[in-house]
This record gives sequence, structure tokens and C-alpha cells, in this order.
Amino acid sequence: MAMKNYKPYTPSRRFTVGVAFEDITKSKPERKLTKATKRRAGRDSAGRISVRHRGGGHKRRYRVIDFMREKVDIPATVQAIEYDPNRTANIALLAYADGEKRYILAPEGLEVGAKVVAGDNADAKVGNCLPLSRIPLGYVVHNVELAPGRGGKIVRSAGVGAQVMSKDASFVILRMPSGEQRQFRAACRATVGQVGNSDVIGISLGKAGRKRWLGIRPTVRGVAMNPVDHPMGGGEGRTSGGGPAVSPWGQLAKGGKTRSRRKTSSRFIVKRREKRK
Repeated sequence: MAMKNYKPYTPSRRFTVGVAFEDITKSKPERKLTKATKRRAGRDSAGRISVRHRGGGHKRRYRVIDFMREKVDIPATVQAIEYDPNRTANIALLAYADGEKRYILAPEGLEVGAKVVAGDNADAKVGNCLPLSRIPLGYVVHNVELAPGRGGKIVRSAGVGAQVMSKDASFVILRMPSGEQRQFRAACRATVGQVGNSDVIGISLGKAGRKRWLGIRPTVRGVAMNPVDHPMGGGEGRTSGGGPAVSPWGQLAKGGKTRSRRKTSSRFIVKRREKRK
């Protein structure tokens, strides 16, 4: 999918870079496969703000995606490639042989009219879902299950894919998009191919208003506040803080480990993620 530049008839348009929706073949979603969602604006189940700077945004319906791929050995035809406002990846509308329709993530190279199927005996081709034990070495997969039968949980963003590195009777080692190498049970299923719409990383919103349309509110620097509002606020004239960067509640904000040392899945990590240069 190619990128799109705009004529600079306003200052914001000058810096806006979008995606040319060349792969999109259908403009409106399948109504029965969507549902209304209540926007929670960063609040948890108790109504307290757990993620700051969230709120507003354009109204949108949620597209119900089939991450389980539970219609085993029933062939399906790709009817359309659609835009999904709730995720970075595009989605594909499948029409199964029994008449049912479902959405899946659209992998790179999947076109309208293609045949896909999910099952233990499916061929390892783009769009098919099968156990990791039956996917050849070197293949790239996405929508990977963490536990057999529970549906794909990871490797679902636009442009990402996990590569099959090695396997034995019980486990398969995948190289994750972060560079981490991780063991998965051989019975866990994944979809063959890399997630499409990889050019989404090149999008430039161009103006603050587009960020608000996405439901993201402004973030104010702590050093720009008063001491009553933030530990890093105040000072004579403009200042960069002077002390270590902390959160509004005084906790150190940089350099701390965020992964729990007691996390049970740590034993499945063969090699830690590569450090960014």
C-alpha cells in the first residue's frame, strides 16, 4: 500500500502523510459483524482513570474479528479487504462455504477471491491457520496463540510477523517482531503470512486535531507546571527540572524494569529482545 502526500493548501496539510487506500475494496463494513462499544476514556472497571490523556475521539463501531479461526476444515473465499478504524491492520471479509461470514486480519498478499482454510491439515499458504508444528522453518506467521485453542493473542499489528526458527516434538521457537525468541507449544495455532498495511508506520498526522479524532488528549510536560501540580514543576525562569524524571506521584519514570520477575511465561523466553540502537 503506497503513501499519499497532499497539496499544502493549509500549514497542517503540508506535513500530512496518509495511506492511499489502494487495497481497500469495500467502503462500508458488514453490519452484522459490527457492534457498538462504550468509550471508557482510559478508565478501568471501577471508573478510575488508569490510562491518562484519553477521551473524546470520533465515534466508531467495533468490527468483530475471528481470532479463534474455529471453523475448522471449512473453506472460505475472501470477499473484500476493508479498513478498520480500531486497529492499524486492515481486515478481510471471509465468506465460508456454509454461508457464514467472518472477519480476519488481512495478511500481506491476500487478495479478493483467494481461498483460505483453517485446520490441522491445511496447506502452509498465506491466510491459512494451522498448528505451529505443521508450519515449515523460516515461514512468517501472525495471530499466534499463547495457549492451544484460546485464539490468537500476539503478533497482530500492521506489518509485523514472527518467524519460525526451530521446532521439536513439544515446542516451536519463534523470533518475535521485537527480536525476542520465544517457545510456544507445538499445538498452538497461527496464521501464515505477515500482517498487511505495513506502510502505516509512515503516516504523519500533520496536526493536533487528528490526534484528538483518535481519542488521544494533550500531554503537558511536568516541568511546565507549578510545584503544586507536579514534582518537577516550578523554578526561577525556565528550567529542565534538575532532578531525576518522576511521575506526578513522585515515582522514578525512567530506567526501571517493567516486567515482573515472577512472571510465569518468562521460562518460555529463549533470547531476550534486541536493544534498540
